[in-house]
Amino acid sequence: MERIGIAGVIGVLALACGLALALAAAAEPVTLTAGVLLGVGIALLMWVAQHWSREPEAEAEPAPPPARPAPKLEDLLGAVDDPLLLVEGRQVMRANAAAIRVLGEHVVGEDVRVAIRHPVAAELLAGESHLEGSVELIGLGAADRHWLLSIQPLGQGAKLVRLSDRTATRASERIRVDFVANASHELRTPLASLIGFIETLEDANGPDEAPVRERFLKIMAGEARRMQRLVDDLISLSRIEADKHRTPADPIALGALARETADTLRGERWRTRIELAVEDGLPPVTGDRAQLSQLLHNLVGNALKYGDPEKPVRVKVMRSGTTMIKLAVADEGEGIAAQHLPRLTERFYRVDAGRSRQAGGTGLGLAIVKHIVERHRGRLDITSTQGVGTTVTVLLPIAAETGHSVAAE
Repeated sequence: MERIGIAGVIGVLALACGLALALAAAAEPVTLTAGVLLGVGIALLMWVAQHWSREPEAEAEPAPPPARPAPKLEDLLGAVDDPLLLVEGRQVMRANAAAIRVLGEHVVGEDVRVAIRHPVAAELLAGESHLEGSVELIGLGAADRHWLLSIQPLGQGAKLVRLSDRTATRASERIRVDFVANASHELRTPLASLIGFIETLEDANGPDEAPVRERFLKIMAGEARRMQRLVDDLISLSRIEADKHRTPADPIALGALARETADTLRGERWRTRIELAVEDGLPPVTGDRAQLSQLLHNLVGNALKYGDPEKPVRVKVMRSGTTMIKLAVADEGEGIAAQHLPRLTERFYRVDAGRSRQAGGTGLGLAIVKHIVERHRGRLDITSTQGVGTTVTVLLPIAAETGHSVAAE
């Protein structure tokens, strides 16, 4: 029995004893009163003991916060962009949305070797579940898609199959390999010509006639300049690509830069063919002055080289909407067939290789223009009609208001 209960019983007994004493001494009034008081006193004493013997109640602890629900497996798989398959044994138990887009909705419940119908992956997928590995696949989902299939064991016969898209990586590698091969070829051709003429001139039995030697030296000088242009363009392209993540921030007056370019080219060979029109009051663009100058020289120079020599080249600089400045360079020439237009900005791509070399082109001019426009967060558009001519349009963003001001044109 608890202490509180015992104390209560004792109090009742004490009160009963007091009453009993009072009844026993009923003949004496004083004794009766004393007995009653004695019983009441003992009862009060026991009540106090009962009260103070009670242990304080412990404070109630705050209720713990409700537990967050554990994320569902489907949510975890869906949060990954790569195609994922959860496999038990050889059966596909789960597939995220990316896997369903590539392999189809039917993959869940299938044998994983059937779901991923690829002979290279079949052996790896049929292996023991505790083994991990990876293999490259080509043609899964589309003929030109490259994938890296990797397997991660999860225990208890389960494994996670992941497909990582390597198409862009492989394309970049192919471009790099092609670039090195083309650059080597472009350098080898004039170099072989130079070596051949040098050996001829060094030969004791070689030509002694001054006109022949002069002609050889003239050809050698032309080949050397061709190599120099190619090396210069390669260096320019490399520098532009290295800076592609650094947005230029200088305010540049594009109209004034176009005038400088026109004056320079007029002073070289073409004095009257360039027609320049610059809209009044143009705000500056955000740019890199050296790169924008190179862009203008490449575009206007190409139009002068490949356009009709009897027709003008028109250069216009004007506002386009509220946020862009438009540069348009148009020639009146033979034009370019539609199938060539998408590839004009590829490195070393030429519509007419012989004519390009004869005109002094390296095959990198428009590739450089494209990378400059991309670095300036602009847009490049090339349109052409055979028998009419070609127009190259560049849109560049207007410079934001800064402390560096350039007078409006």
